[in-house]
Amino acid sequence: MPTTEDPRTPYVENAETHPWRRYVALGDSFTEGVGDREPAAPNGVRGWADRVAEVLSEQVDDFAYANLAIRGRLIAQIVQEQVEPAIALKPDLVTFSAGGNDVIRPNGDPDRIAQLFEDAVVRLSRDGATVVVFTGIDTAFTPVFRGIRGKVAIYNENIRAIADRYDCIVADQWALKEVQDMRFFDDDRLHYNTLGHHEVARMVLRALNVPNDLQPMQPDPLPLRTWREARAVDLVWAREYLVPWVLRRVRHQSSGDHVKAKRPDPLPVITLAPAQQGSRSAPAGDAGLADRPEEV
Repeated sequence: MPTTEDPRTPYVENAETHPWRRYVALGDSFTEGVGDREPAAPNGVRGWADRVAEVLSEQVDDFAYANLAIRGRLIAQIVQEQVEPAIALKPDLVTFSAGGNDVIRPNGDPDRIAQLFEDAVVRLSRDGATVVVFTGIDTAFTPVFRGIRGKVAIYNENIRAIADRYDCIVADQWALKEVQDMRFFDDDRLHYNTLGHHEVARMVLRALNVPNDLQPMQPDPLPLRTWREARAVDLVWAREYLVPWVLRRVRHQSSGDHVKAKRPDPLPVITLAPAQQGSRSAPAGDAGLADRPEEV
């Protein structure tokens, strides 16, 4: 059994070397890595999935990683566009996060999302791959999404029930209190920044029971602002992020309309430099991946 110092959570019995050699990530902007900017990386972003792949690749030989996620995708699009290509890659580890863009929409139905989610899990797990699924974050801390907290909770219960039926590992964002702080989010107030993606990577590795050297990164203190200054910041956010998001909904457009999967094929992972550690915010550009091709 892990000791109190062991940075693992005992969901999978792999006390020594983890068993995975081919990892495929599916999803939307969360899994693509939006908000964790890395100009040298595919699509200009890194993200928690890349960080997890870097750790996994360091511990075994012949490891390969593909990431099919594309920002802005609804769950029906993810199921239609990514599930069969993922299965064709013959992964033994799959992370599947979908439905977040549906939940935040006014007409998003958690039960309808669950039906599509379960269909995907059945297909992804049919050849024996380990499947990791994600609960949604507790939105009580953010005024922008506080109103959908109940809908996220229903979504989460559905995800947990599906995970129980099909023996999936649950990466529990709802319980990840560290990221319930706007300092872990990008300027758009929707996507995690580097700190947020780093904490999610640590959570996923705990869920997989994989020992690692990733340490918590603490955000800088919040700037002191007057009420007027805070409202000015809110207006800038609304103009730069909220209005364009609404306009895309009206025009039936997506931020991912012209974006391609950043790693469509399973490739080796190359860590260019040790991950930044310590008690403060670290730059995103501290590691990279092999084969750098070409941005809810």
